[in-house]
Amino acid sequence: MKSPHFSLLPFLLVVLFSLSATTLAHSHEDFLHCLSLRSAKSDSISRVIYTQNNSSYSSILEASIQNHRFSTPATPKPSVIVTPLQISHIQATIYCSKKNGLQIRIRSGGHDFEGLSYVSEVPFVILDLLNFRAVEVDTKNKVAWVESGATIGELYYRIAEKSKTLAFPAGVCHTVGVGGHFSGGGYGILVRKYGLAADHVIDAHLIDVKGRIIDRKSMGEDLFWAIRGGGGNTFGIVLAWKVKLVSIPAVVTVFTVNRDLEQNATKIVHRWQYIGHKLPDDIFTDVTITKVNSSQEGKKTIQAAFKALFLGGVDKLIPLIQDRFPELGLVKENCIEMSWVESILYFGGVSTKSLDILLDRNALPKQIFKAKSDYLKEPIPESGFEGIWPKFFEKEAEVSLMMMEAFGGKMDAIPETELPYPHRAGNLYQASYLVGWSKEENAESQKYVSWIRRLYSYMATYVSKSPREAYYNYRDLDIGTNNNGYTSYAQASIWGRKYFKNNFNRLVHVKTMVDPENFFKNEQSIPPISPSQKKKGH
Repeated sequence: MKSPHFSLLPFLLVVLFSLSATTLAHSHEDFLHCLSLRSAKSDSISRVIYTQNNSSYSSILEASIQNHRFSTPATPKPSVIVTPLQISHIQATIYCSKKNGLQIRIRSGGHDFEGLSYVSEVPFVILDLLNFRAVEVDTKNKVAWVESGATIGELYYRIAEKSKTLAFPAGVCHTVGVGGHFSGGGYGILVRKYGLAADHVIDAHLIDVKGRIIDRKSMGEDLFWAIRGGGGNTFGIVLAWKVKLVSIPAVVTVFTVNRDLEQNATKIVHRWQYIGHKLPDDIFTDVTITKVNSSQEGKKTIQAAFKALFLGGVDKLIPLIQDRFPELGLVKENCIEMSWVESILYFGGVSTKSLDILLDRNALPKQIFKAKSDYLKEPIPESGFEGIWPKFFEKEAEVSLMMMEAFGGKMDAIPETELPYPHRAGNLYQASYLVGWSKEENAESQKYVSWIRRLYSYMATYVSKSPREAYYNYRDLDIGTNNNGYTSYAQASIWGRKYFKNNFNRLVHVKTMVDPENFFKNEQSIPPISPSQKKKGH
């Protein structure tokens, strides 16, 4: 005979589901009502609100989803998307989200590797900053103000429009949003000469959890330190960043040299590890490992693509590389002289020479991928690379790569506590791994994720340890996550120390001061310390 409690279970589940659905509907309606009440008549906030009943909802949601792993029918969707046109819209969204128990996700470019700027497992709204994208460049004082919704391509375009000898040291994927990039540190091909993007932020305008607009002076140095590398969606909403521009020559030189296994790639890659971080800081090099067709018909091989940027002309570069790295076999025909801003397109894999593409937020194809990152303090032996190569011949690795980007230079000169980003002196290079697949294969995504996890596991012998470091902007939920509700210091420190090392403690202190109730949060945001944790001495 069935237990009476057991027979009631389906009924109770239905009741609980209907109650939660009703609660969600109420919070959604209450949120919208709150927004209308918080907005002055002149605000017309209704123009920037998109609910699931709105015909433009899907196109607005999809427009900035850069990883289509998080664009499936099963992916949780926001109750509401707000695309603010003025600061009062942002303040109202913060207030009403808090009042109605909705989580808020802040999106600038939509490049979060794990989709955390537009996906949540609990009821949420998206605050999409795409309309906050103004860029003002002051060449006389070598500074610029850039709003968080702008892309780094838009910033580059506006700099190049006014000067051939000023630049900014950020990434090469020009559709990345400024807000996320700067808040995670942000680096690119000028990293050895000038360090991170965040190293050159000199002021910011931020809206805090109380809706106040504060700048560097009024927020204080602790919070200003935290927002430059401590992660977005954590301490408040940064509206705009004031950055110091850097000097570059009018002409730079780039090259790409490809070497496969038949051309001694293993030995050359192994040798690069001893050279890349020691070259003059005017030279940035990286190596990309992929599987390609072999010269032998029907066979595959491993290719190492050696790429470089030199802040100067080809005639100075050639003898320098031939002296320091003769194994590469660089010749003048490999090299191209161009402007710095053109080198961004070159490294970003963009074939056109028209700089207008920097203004196109949708210029690059959307992908489906999983990525991971590491830092290396010791060279991998040749035998180590020989263990990597077979993994790229596995069937799941059809679309995959491993990239190694040389550090050293300016990065060695900046203390690891200068900003939350701690991966400075002692790192030879950063390694990143990526595997992709097609939309049709999304249902089988787990086999591709398993492949990259196997590669990551293999690399454990050779990379940084205690902690095994990772780059915050290459988000990876495999290394640990928060609970959606209460997150302990101990739980968050598992992933937090991998991204921030000992800077994690200071970030927790700042979070506790500025957002003690943990309103701004996601699966990998810094948590505050609760009163009970304070008693335990954390």
